[in-house]
Amino acid sequence: MSIRPITVYGEPVLHTRAAEVEVIDDSIRALVEDMYETQEAAHGVGLAAPQVGVGLRVFTWTFPDTGAAPNIGHVINPVLTYLDKAPQTDPHKDDDVEGCLSVPGLGFPLVRSSHVRLTGQDVTGERIDVEARGWFARIMQHEYDHLNGTLYVNRLEGKWQRRWKRAQRAERLNVPGVTWLPGTDEDPFGHDADDHADHEHGPDGDHGDDEA
Repeated sequence: MSIRPITVYGEPVLHTRAAEVEVIDDSIRALVEDMYETQEAAHGVGLAAPQVGVGLRVFTWTFPDTGAAPNIGHVINPVLTYLDKAPQTDPHKDDDVEGCLSVPGLGFPLVRSSHVRLTGQDVTGERIDVEARGWFARIMQHEYDHLNGTLYVNRLEGKWQRRWKRAQRAERLNVPGVTWLPGTDEDPFGHDADDHADHEHGPDGDHGDDEA
């Protein structure tokens, strides 16, 4: 296993629909293992293959076990079905905040559906079929978006979209070829290994500033 560099917003792979995995072989299994390790080193709760520069339809997730959702997992060639519509309300400035490892150091609120279904395969070829609610549903939607070339900041509206555009210009996030290496480079979110648990909140919707 190895930690892979995380691609930053300007990298084209993040804005391109990822390809289907045609064969689950040793290279795919190694990719998944590396993604778990990279995600852990980055203090993230989810990671999509394009975020490590691989344009394939794979993502992982890991968060503290509350018994309410499968807290560790991965999926290959996922299909996401929305089981309810996102409410047509303004996002809560605290409860709905998302972060993204590919948009380092920033977080913005976004309204999401609270109930989705995820199907796909794991590395053994076994079928995955889970329903996700609340915070777990938010993670699934965030990672699935990555596989379609969409980052959460592309969905922002109103003042949050304007704030993102200002930050994008200020941080020069459109520049391609930028990466950061978890565990080696300075953590852009200010995480500290000693208080890692304080940053990985449970899927209760009370904390949305974890990164995926």
